[in-house]
Amino acid sequence: MMDWLLSLLELVVFVLLAPLFSAWVKRVKCWLQNRRSPSLLQPYRDLRRLFSKQVIMAEIASPVFRVTPYIIAGATLMAAAVVPFISVNLPTAAIADVIVLAGFFALARFFQALAGMDIGTAFGGMGSSREMTISALAEPAMLMAVFTLSMVASSTNLSIVIEHLMAQGLVLRPSLFFALLSLLLVGIAETGRIPVDNPATHLELTMIHEAMILEYSGRHLALIEWAVQLKLMIYAVLIANIFFPWGIATTDSMSAIAVGAGTLLVKLVLLGGVLAAGETLFAKMRLFRVSTFLVLALTLALIGLLSHIILEVG
Repeated sequence: MMDWLLSLLELVVFVLLAPLFSAWVKRVKCWLQNRRSPSLLQPYRDLRRLFSKQVIMAEIASPVFRVTPYIIAGATLMAAAVVPFISVNLPTAAIADVIVLAGFFALARFFQALAGMDIGTAFGGMGSSREMTISALAEPAMLMAVFTLSMVASSTNLSIVIEHLMAQGLVLRPSLFFALLSLLLVGIAETGRIPVDNPATHLELTMIHEAMILEYSGRHLALIEWAVQLKLMIYAVLIANIFFPWGIATTDSMSAIAVGAGTLLVKLVLLGGVLAAGETLFAKMRLFRVSTFLVLALTLALIGLLSHIILEVG
């Protein structure tokens, strides 16, 4: 029972820290651009404001449009429960599979695209079309990177992969390096960050994610925005715990969990700074160049897989 309570506590902390991580990325980005940064608590204030507002919905909205925010939030929440956060020795480790994680992301994306087309607006249909195009290119790259990791650890279970990499210690593996680069590019595309998308603007000719949620308001919009922040946090935790697994707790002792929490916090601070620096250095690319960006991610993942076969298996 204590293990399940600890798993639930980790999930609650995971969900509550997601807006703070987004605020940290925005603050570092403002520092690098010599702009005044908002408070780290601003995302929480925005969510509270949206939850307190009335939901205004089009009369022609179908039940799919009404339930989509709850499905997106629920699927993203389940994805967060799958990812090892502070410890790998938890009951949820049995379902911590990357294929399951990709399935939750696909479920949320499917309903979001349906909701974007449901009202019949031009922007919603345009955003849904762009989102599905990007996902059709991003999912193969993500799965290829996952297969590289699964060949290294002989499993697609995230906890087993992390424990295997920790047991081997610091080893130079070209396959993991290329898989890391691929997952970084996929994470940027999947979370709608620069250079693929710009979450800070609503320019109708370039927006992707924002185009699908223009018709939402109130608590529905709050759930979607919170899910977006949580998805960014999920990718950051994945990269931190898989490719830099040092410090994550492997036992149930409070000292190990405290060390794991502190180590993960440092990793997220550094990753947030790297993401903010990348968004400052690079401009948003043209929409038709996104396919080239994701093909590069797929190529890097394929190189990582081949390098593992040639250098480690062969």
